[in-house]
Amino acid sequence: MAGTFDNPEIVQEEVDVLLIGGGMACCGAGYEIMRWAEAVKAETGKELKIKLVDKAALDRSGAVAQGLSAINTYIGDKQDPADYARMVSNDLMGITRDDLAYDVGRNVDDSVHLFEEWGLPIWKTDADGVRHDGAESIREGLPALKDGGQPVRSGKWQIMINGESYKWIVAEAAKKALGLDRIQERVFIVHLINDKNDPGRIAGAAGFSVRENKIYIYKAKAVLLAAGGCVNLFRPRSVGEGQGRAWYPVWNAGSTYSMAAEAGAELTMMENRFVPARFKDGYGPVGAWFLLFKAKAANAYGEDYMTKNKDMLNDYPPYGQAAVPASCLRNHLMLKEMKEGRGPIYMDTVTALAKLRETLSAKEVKHLEAEAWEDFLDMCVGQCGIWVGENIEPEKKMSELMPTEPYLLGSHSGCCGIWVSGPTDLGAPTKEEYSDVPAHLPSGWNWGYRGMTTVKGLFTAGDGVGAAGHKFSSGSHTEGRIASKAMVKYVLDNADLKPEFDETADEIAAAIWKPVKNFLEFKDYTTAIDVNPNYITPKMLQFRLQKIMDEYVAGVATYYNTNDKMLGVAEEKLEMLKEDAQKMRAKDLHELLRAWENYHRILTAEAHMKHIQFREESRYPGFYYRTDKNFVDEENWHCFVNSIYDKKTKKWTCFKRKHIDLVDKSKLFKAAAPH
Repeated sequence: MAGTFDNPEIVQEEVDVLLIGGGMACCGAGYEIMRWAEAVKAETGKELKIKLVDKAALDRSGAVAQGLSAINTYIGDKQDPADYARMVSNDLMGITRDDLAYDVGRNVDDSVHLFEEWGLPIWKTDADGVRHDGAESIREGLPALKDGGQPVRSGKWQIMINGESYKWIVAEAAKKALGLDRIQERVFIVHLINDKNDPGRIAGAAGFSVRENKIYIYKAKAVLLAAGGCVNLFRPRSVGEGQGRAWYPVWNAGSTYSMAAEAGAELTMMENRFVPARFKDGYGPVGAWFLLFKAKAANAYGEDYMTKNKDMLNDYPPYGQAAVPASCLRNHLMLKEMKEGRGPIYMDTVTALAKLRETLSAKEVKHLEAEAWEDFLDMCVGQCGIWVGENIEPEKKMSELMPTEPYLLGSHSGCCGIWVSGPTDLGAPTKEEYSDVPAHLPSGWNWGYRGMTTVKGLFTAGDGVGAAGHKFSSGSHTEGRIASKAMVKYVLDNADLKPEFDETADEIAAAIWKPVKNFLEFKDYTTAIDVNPNYITPKMLQFRLQKIMDEYVAGVATYYNTNDKMLGVAEEKLEMLKEDAQKMRAKDLHELLRAWENYHRILTAEAHMKHIQFREESRYPGFYYRTDKNFVDEENWHCFVNSIYDKKTKKWTCFKRKHIDLVDKSKLFKAAAPH
């Protein structure tokens, strides 16, 4: 029986492997780990204890919760992993881990083939070149991808799917593999626990039920921390009732980054952020419109700003000379139009659909128009409501585009996260074009277990893996699978390890329940429950955090501009905010969840600010500008910026790590224009 609100029940459990999160990465790990666990049992008779803990429900957890209309990482038989690693590097302005990207590239197709085997409908092109959506491809009996079926490409790396139930399908496979007795839903893990005898080793994790008055403490030899990226760190463009219409799922609260930092893990590239250009107010996706429908964006006067402002790309060699300029540089060209008063920016849906009608049959046109709506229904249903409410028919009226507030993530078009061990070897090349991939990694890039952080036994995947973006849903699933194999090896190699907590159960419980205690102690001081000098509500604290980040750390309020003085103000204000955060209240379990999400966001925000402060250049123009260092400095800053947090002193240490290209990038770039 669960405890009372003022005295929660403490539940303790010991496992070999703990999986934290319910998104694509943990679903990949949950599916894959059982294969290795069963092999261990067959060979040794030892049954590994495995537990997956998610603060939501696996079926609709993570960034793929609402569904997707495309899988954004699929290599196929006409491309290779080295080219994929080149693309990742170019889009992230040259500072990425080629070993991690290459490893995803050589394994990701296997996950996509599994998705199709599990029932995901994937669009196909038939022998006559006619496109069929996923359901029609199944009815027509078109071959599966693994049997030579040809996907409909919306871009070089993207393939179209009927994906409203994408996450359900992937989660079902993970649940079937793990068994429901190994899955604990509705438990929010908020704290990692280090080992008493070795502070550089993980010993477990703790959290609380969001449905019952229970605190859960897990002791574990290996932990996979894959709890997503971070949203609502900055004040969003949509406010009030629309605040939940962020582009990235609002339940991603920086838990991966903050908990890893507190455990002592080395973070990397936390200055990186993603600022997607999306349909205004609803944050609707634009990828299908740009890639599949071939639509172009224009300023209010109908000018193609990418063509008009192309000379601006010459300021950023070699990335501006790539066949596809980096995402941040495309934003950079758009922002010039907005700053100089030539907005709004529009997606020219009218011309795009009209041109498609010239080459497609009436049936294909009807199907394509349906897909224009389904793209939102799959991924962002709120955008449909906005189009309907504003009388927008895409074939008759253009829609506004707007760059969003910044997000921190490591799996989409961003690369912040945790420094992890790369593959022990990159495999013997099977194609001649792979010959430029070295067999050995630079020093400091591998320490034995793929996906393990610098804290022994603590692994990560998906948004948690830093310096290796553009893996998206399929790549995150793949990283989870790769990490699960390494975790099993780690557990076997440390069979005699007996983790011991460096904190007592009572200390852990007291820390987790502190916002509740704040409320219970002071709730009767005033008659208005939300007005009290002794505590602050999580909602109001989040508003304060968002205001600080928005106005001083390059949010939408300043057109993504900041400088050393503004960052100094943010540093001071975040220090005060951390003090006030200790006064957060929780009047119920939902507020306790919100309070802990805020704790995680604040530490993530501080890491982001410290990294921008340390990197004395503007590496990602269009995503942020340091106006006092408004240039890309290849000579001094073509490097990783990494950091370590000391939870005792609460201080950050930022430092450089050398960057090394492992694949030849020259074929990405055209001849550089005169600077």
